[in-house]
Amino acid sequence: MSVHPHAGKAVRPQDRVNLGRLVSDYFLMKPDVSLNEQKVTFGTSGHRGNASLCSFNEQHIAAICQAIAEYRTVQGYKGPLYLGKDTHALSEPAFATALSVLIANKVPVIIQTDMGYTPTPVISRLIIVHNKTNNSQADGLIITPSHNPPTDGGIKYNPPHGGPAEGEVTKIIEQRANDIIVNGMADVKAVDLEVALSSNLLSKENFIQFYTEQLEQVLDLTAISQANVCIGVDPLGGSGIDYWPVIAQRYQLNLTIVNSVVDSSFSFMPLDKDGKIRMDCSSPYAMAGLIAMKDDFDVAVGNDPDFDRHGIVTKSGGLMNPNHFLAVAIHYLMTHRDWSQTCKIGKTLVSSSLIDRVARLINRPLSEVPVGFKWFVDGLHSGEYAFGGEESAGASFLAKDGSCWTTDKDGFIMALLAAEILAVTGKDPYQYYLDLVGQLGQPCYGRVEAVASFEQKQVLSSLTPEMVTSNTLAGEEVKQVLSHAPGNGAAIGGLKVVTDNGWFAARPSGTEDIYKIYAESFIDEAHLQQIILDAQTLVSNVFKEAGV
Repeated sequence: MSVHPHAGKAVRPQDRVNLGRLVSDYFLMKPDVSLNEQKVTFGTSGHRGNASLCSFNEQHIAAICQAIAEYRTVQGYKGPLYLGKDTHALSEPAFATALSVLIANKVPVIIQTDMGYTPTPVISRLIIVHNKTNNSQADGLIITPSHNPPTDGGIKYNPPHGGPAEGEVTKIIEQRANDIIVNGMADVKAVDLEVALSSNLLSKENFIQFYTEQLEQVLDLTAISQANVCIGVDPLGGSGIDYWPVIAQRYQLNLTIVNSVVDSSFSFMPLDKDGKIRMDCSSPYAMAGLIAMKDDFDVAVGNDPDFDRHGIVTKSGGLMNPNHFLAVAIHYLMTHRDWSQTCKIGKTLVSSSLIDRVARLINRPLSEVPVGFKWFVDGLHSGEYAFGGEESAGASFLAKDGSCWTTDKDGFIMALLAAEILAVTGKDPYQYYLDLVGQLGQPCYGRVEAVASFEQKQVLSSLTPEMVTSNTLAGEEVKQVLSHAPGNGAAIGGLKVVTDNGWFAARPSGTEDIYKIYAESFIDEAHLQQIILDAQTLVSNVFKEAGV
């Protein structure tokens, strides 16, 4: 996918979204779930869609919430459901729909005091703390499409373990939700929003105060304060914007919010690589504004709208590749926390092999799993995993005492960890990275995307090792061809091919109509490009053979 000529530049009039039409379409348009693109479909991070394309509408959310209410009853969950939302335009009406259905189903719901925004990691932390001290089982819903464009909406379910729901759970929910829509929504219970808001089943709590007070359990905030690390923060108009000032005040941090705008059109964002408005804090195009300020701060950080991702900018290196920061974070944490030596490092199979080399360097066990943070949930919950991270700039790790912090990605703690690393070691994360690769080798990492139809994505998710007929990749002998992750034996929904000095993985996106090829070389950039070319040839041949 080529870079759009306006990538990194200001939004133009033609790029703006008609939010009035979008919200109107949410209520007025009715999905036809006989069409795959209009069904309730839980990808790697819940159901996402566009109201104007009939893929995220009132019927979808009402049916999903009804299905979740029924699932809670079957499972015997008696605790509250924590409900959060981000700053996307469709999150507001979906929040209202969810409240109306959940209250009608006698589900006790807890929301932010002022009905404000709530980041994903806060919901996870609320669930975990509640379930540690109560016999009743709490769970949660977050209404967010993460970093997706302003046209999109999303909703994801976190069961009592606090993290993203497993595939077997989301399958039950999506099947029931689609059945409800097919049957004309007759099974949906709902009350007027006014009734829901005045119900005794609805409670309000100060999530901001709760989360802020908890933070010292997972980070050395005293070190950051005492070192007077100068931190710049761009919330990218996201749900954590009201959290940062409270965090800074409580822990006496030298922290400046460089952009305090909340605008559900996100028209303040530079355009992303494809010319769309996308709040991807790992993208140099979307983060162009913060990158331009890099010399103003010791460390600058950004987050996506639901704050489960992080972007790290340093004076010495600009915007860090997410893989590079993951490797730095892992090495630092494993050498500066008193955690059990048996705790595993969790990585997804498309994350850098630099992490493998770090694990060997510090003699810690590594577990490689498929894409999706849900694969880290059980391990983080039990303390088996000390760290779980994805190449898409999402991660979480244990509290300082080795207990579970969150079982979902936490952009706050990863952003503040960058400041802690500088405060404790005297090196910013990029300088720390340079020290690592001086010992372990310099990786060249790339990811390319291409538009893919539903049928092409289905074919790609069913690739098998037998489909790779070549014994070499970019001139090197193929050592492994994987369709299942070595860490847990789960299907990866694609294919990974490995040599001594490189690899590629091909898989369909779980949330967008694209497929992705991830690749890495420890030789040079030319070798990386040859790996990508060989991977693209393989995928094209598979599509031709399948007739899609």
